[in-house]
Amino acid sequence: MLHVTDIRDHKEAYIQALTKRNFEASAIFDQVLELDEKRRSTQASLDNTLAESNKLSKEIGMLFKNGEAQKANLLKERTGKLKEDSKNLQEVLSATVEELEQLLYTIPNIPQDSVPAGKSDEDNEEVFRKGDVPVLAEGSLPHWELAKKYDIIDFELGTKVTGAGFPVYKGKGARLQRALINYFLDKNTAAGYNEVQVPHLVNEASGFGTGQLPDKEGQMYHIGIDDLYLIPTAEVPVTNMFRDSLLEEKDLPITCTGYTPCFRREAGSYGAHVRGLNRLHQFDKVEIVRIEKAEDSDAALDGMVEHVKMILDELKLPYRILRLCGGDLGFTSTLTYDFEVFSTAQDRWLEISSVSNFKTFQANRLKLRYRDAEGNKQLAHTLNGSSLALPRVLAGILENYQTEDGINIPEVLIPYCGFDKI
Repeated sequence: MLHVTDIRDHKEAYIQALTKRNFEASAIFDQVLELDEKRRSTQASLDNTLAESNKLSKEIGMLFKNGEAQKANLLKERTGKLKEDSKNLQEVLSATVEELEQLLYTIPNIPQDSVPAGKSDEDNEEVFRKGDVPVLAEGSLPHWELAKKYDIIDFELGTKVTGAGFPVYKGKGARLQRALINYFLDKNTAAGYNEVQVPHLVNEASGFGTGQLPDKEGQMYHIGIDDLYLIPTAEVPVTNMFRDSLLEEKDLPITCTGYTPCFRREAGSYGAHVRGLNRLHQFDKVEIVRIEKAEDSDAALDGMVEHVKMILDELKLPYRILRLCGGDLGFTSTLTYDFEVFSTAQDRWLEISSVSNFKTFQANRLKLRYRDAEGNKQLAHTLNGSSLALPRVLAGILENYQTEDGINIPEVLIPYCGFDKI
């Protein structure tokens, strides 16, 4: 979340910047500053009350020691009143801090200057494109028909076992899925990312830490009896490994990669665009996460973009990169690049990765800081990216690599698969 001090110091600039998100911030900023003023004044009153109470307690002790019990008892009446006042002030302070925090949770991150204005994904800005769209033979099929034809993904069986959006991968389909996971992890670790295996369930504090709560609560699967959430992405548990941490500058950057299944309710998603692997409730993804110093995070984001580009170049899939506009920018992000692969059989672009810089937005929630060379405590910058999300990458491979006599495997994946054609 945003820091109150930053809102106070940059109020008008932040109001203007948030118009890119079509977010009216003026009234809510006024509320934030009023509550913060109330918090500060209440804290000052509480501090003064406690200080006076402590002072009187020492005086009472000395009076009793000197045999002046009558004076001591008179002062004890005053300390009783001070204790009651401090209790009331503490209650007001706690309620004010809670109200302020809940209000701050509703304010999205400030977009960077390079983020274009816009209302929806139609206003996103294409910044890069590479790869020729293959010309498929007449009668080429979308991936869900290919999956059925070659018996590699069974959507009906997944519906039987669980429900729609939970496919079963079979035979060479399962092996190709595993090959992609291993390939992505190998590329990430070769680039210096430290591989981690993390829980697939997180607590509420973790959801708040990375900004999924309260913004995306309706999209997460919640296990009520244990008050735990199935993860929507590995970003949540990986980043929360560093919640409530004070790092040393010499230890930065911290870079992690991890594979997890991801679970999303995708409430309200209907229509032809969600067929097959296009949109699922459970899917596999390999994630990269970075914790950086403030001055290094912009360059780190550029490096992450280049890293994902390299993987797609090796897979030889036609793709493009979009800079998300304010209206399509994620709640916690200050700048996001989306990667999309072209689905030839569907004649449309499919999102396969989002690479984002959150700057201090998540770190402020997480209380994730580092001690700089001068010994000062600074909020870290956090970044994450899909490297990569599997369902649509797999859809792109099946559709773009299909031939009249089968589906070719990208050359870079053959050693991982153990076969070169389905």
